[in-house]
Amino acid sequence: MPIPDYQTIMLPLLQLLADKKEYLFKDIVTLLGKQFRLTDQELSELLPSGQSLLFANRVGWARTYLKKAGLLDAPKRGMVSITERGLNVLKKKPKKVDNNLLKQFPEFLEFQNIKKEGVEISGHSDNAQTEKQTPEETIDLAYQNIRQSLAQELIDTVRRLSPTFFERLVVELLVKMGYGGSIKDAGRAIGKTGDEGIDGTIKEDKLGLDIIYIQAKLWQAGNIVGRPELHKFVGALAGQGAKKGIFITTFSFSKDALNYAPKNETKIVLIDGVQLAQLMIDYNLGVSVQRAYEIKRLDNDYFEEA
Repeated sequence: MPIPDYQTIMLPLLQLLADKKEYLFKDIVTLLGKQFRLTDQELSELLPSGQSLLFANRVGWARTYLKKAGLLDAPKRGMVSITERGLNVLKKKPKKVDNNLLKQFPEFLEFQNIKKEGVEISGHSDNAQTEKQTPEETIDLAYQNIRQSLAQELIDTVRRLSPTFFERLVVELLVKMGYGGSIKDAGRAIGKTGDEGIDGTIKEDKLGLDIIYIQAKLWQAGNIVGRPELHKFVGALAGQGAKKGIFITTFSFSKDALNYAPKNETKIVLIDGVQLAQLMIDYNLGVSVQRAYEIKRLDNDYFEEA
């Protein structure tokens, strides 16, 4: 079954704690995972940021919302238990427990509506999809949307560059990724301007223990790199006595090109326009930080008494 959203988790979480015992949060996650019949793969699924487990994160937010409404309590560090209010809610045998039900409690309304400098920031959204997401999921998904939009804008901009500027961009990116030693060294290594692209070599590391051959195609949308271009590239590598190559294009590779694997020891890395844009974002090339947010959590170790 699909991983349940955090509101779907609320009622099973309350029912699990109806025995009035104190549970470790990690044990709650395990028990609820079994109740929802989640597979190991589903339990291992990460948030879009890759920083935490999706299901455990949703259980955590379900716990937080229920605590804010006074239905759960944290009697000890890392422990969770049900309150009398929580038991009273269960006695009414609700078909589901969600944010709408929790709004009957003033503590939850105070939690949902935060006022700062006279401006109300509402934790509630009329958007059904947003209501199913935890705050972290909403932030992560918004970040991914912004990143995808930026990547598309980046590659559109790159395709309008001159071959000379594109050559410099590729050099700077490879150096930022740890190749070539320095911009000066890399610039000396790569210097042949070809037909709407560059060809040359660059050091694999700062000491120059190995050399990587590079071909970059400044091609417009619709121009797909096919298998014949890779055959020529492998031939160029053989002519140079090289066994490692990077082929960069500002558009994409055909399926045959992606499936192509030289029979000798030659290793080729293919970077298409989408990957090029993502690498530029990852290594801060051609982009600048507009705004940064820090997501913080309680440091329980700090409050541990010696």
